[in-house]
Amino acid sequence: MKKRVTLTFPKRAIQMPVTYLLAKEFNVAANIIRAQVAPNQIGKLVVELSGDIDRLDEAIEWMRSRHISVSHNLGEIVIDEDICVHCGLCTGVCPTEALSLQPETYKLTFTRSRCIVCEQCIPTCPVAAITTNL
Repeated sequence: MKKRVTLTFPKRAIQMPVTYLLAKEFNVAANIIRAQVAPNQIGKLVVELSGDIDRLDEAIEWMRSRHISVSHNLGEIVIDEDICVHCGLCTGVCPTEALSLQPETYKLTFTRSRCIVCEQCIPTCPVAAITTNL
């Protein structure tokens, strides 16, 4: 089972080796999609957790008991076709190649099934055609 979640760490928990402890204590793998972590500041990680469903739930409860906020990412990337200029800048930052340019037409193609909603494409778009529907 896989779950994509956003973890928000309070300042006091920022140095806790969470991904290591998830693997060691719960046999849950944490694929880090995006991280914003700095000493003495609130930290955020977007991770895809994978493992047995019961162990995933235990791991999430454990993180919450450590005052780590866990929110489920249910949003999707949305591309406004009326605004998009098909420049292709977003394709360079997409880690899963969910965004690509068609070789014949140079039109942007979005393969939703490949998207992990890492949101790296959003700040890259020069015309703000990419958003999330959170």
